[in-house]
Amino acid sequence: MKQTREFAQQLIDFCYASPTAFHAVATTRELLDKSKFVQLHENTSWKLKAGGRYYLIRNDSALIAFIAGTAPIAEQGFRIAGAHTDSPGFRIKPAPEMLAENTYLKLNTEVYGGPILTTWFDRPLAIAGRVALKSKDPMQPHIRLLNIKRPVCIIPNIAIHMNSDANNGFTPNKQTDTLPLLGMITQKLEEKNYLSKLVASELRVKENEILDFDLFLYEYEKGSLIGSSEEFISSARLDDLSSIHAGISAMCSISKPKSTCVMACFDHEEVGSSTMQGADSQLLSEVLERIVLGLKGGRDEYFRALASSFIVSADGAHAVHPNMGAKADPTSRPLINNGLVIKLSANRSYTTDSSTAATFMQLCEKVGVKTQRFVNRSDMRGGSTIGPISSTHVSIRSIDIGLPMLAMHSIRELCGIEDHSAMLKVLRELYQN
Repeated sequence: MKQTREFAQQLIDFCYASPTAFHAVATTRELLDKSKFVQLHENTSWKLKAGGRYYLIRNDSALIAFIAGTAPIAEQGFRIAGAHTDSPGFRIKPAPEMLAENTYLKLNTEVYGGPILTTWFDRPLAIAGRVALKSKDPMQPHIRLLNIKRPVCIIPNIAIHMNSDANNGFTPNKQTDTLPLLGMITQKLEEKNYLSKLVASELRVKENEILDFDLFLYEYEKGSLIGSSEEFISSARLDDLSSIHAGISAMCSISKPKSTCVMACFDHEEVGSSTMQGADSQLLSEVLERIVLGLKGGRDEYFRALASSFIVSADGAHAVHPNMGAKADPTSRPLINNGLVIKLSANRSYTTDSSTAATFMQLCEKVGVKTQRFVNRSDMRGGSTIGPISSTHVSIRSIDIGLPMLAMHSIRELCGIEDHSAMLKVLRELYQN
């Protein structure tokens, strides 16, 4: 139990160090560097060796790590776990400063993905992301990560006296109701670019060096273990940093596997994955082929390797809600801390079929992990994952699984400490099998 709790606390620390997809990749990179993984670059030639530990980063927000297997890759194939680095929230727009009542300084934002908007109200918010600075080579701007790690913003609610519908299904307007308050202007508005000045100060650069940015709001407060026995993990971005943390931890704990082990961390899952660093790109297929080529294989070996491979698409799964049990399917009702969830869908929004489910169930059985099933109520539309998207680019047997959680897409989500340790055990077994 002590190790389970310690691993859960490590997840909380990982999530807090990763307020954006850019930071998630940077934090993951630190873990890989400590485990002696070597960084590769897409614009250089790869010379790989069996047992070698490698990773590459694309556009600062996607990462693929792998260990080259000791067995012939055409025979043993790949063992892949896939997850995503991004989470729903608010992105700051360009020239974002807005003045209200000649006093209040607000930031203009746009919604990223599908957050539960009301959970962002009245929370201390910080700002983090990526900043592009001037450089000598226009094709290679200087990139800096930014984390203003203090509560600089808040989205204040309106008093119930002025909004009688506050407890009756109030729907916030994304343009007018969810703009964060940054501060107050006590003098005439003679200066602009307050955010740029703040960013320049934090990065210790000149304001005119800043060309552009990708900045997001995030909850300033750190996650915690909660419950009478600390059986729950409450944190931002559990969907899907929990899967990345478990997968990278599993990969770092093994050495010289027979199969080539891969952990694919894509960006932009929450907005459709259709970017160069998203699952709906050639990123995974290109990397897998380059691995085969780097191990002195050819096109034939590549396709043979795909036919011998397996993908676990690991993402959040819906647990039965204790106050809204009617929202769950009548017979498939996952519970927190009761095992990993196998996700199924007749319309193929998940990749699971009976064959891949059987494979995953046997992996779980070998390490003593229970499994549960999730299907949507037939009268409700469900979500989707990177699983079906990845399957359109690489012809590999695939399954969709996840941690059972509550409050998915809230500013703070809830999962179980036992399930997170179970994910580590199963992904480690996947890589070693």
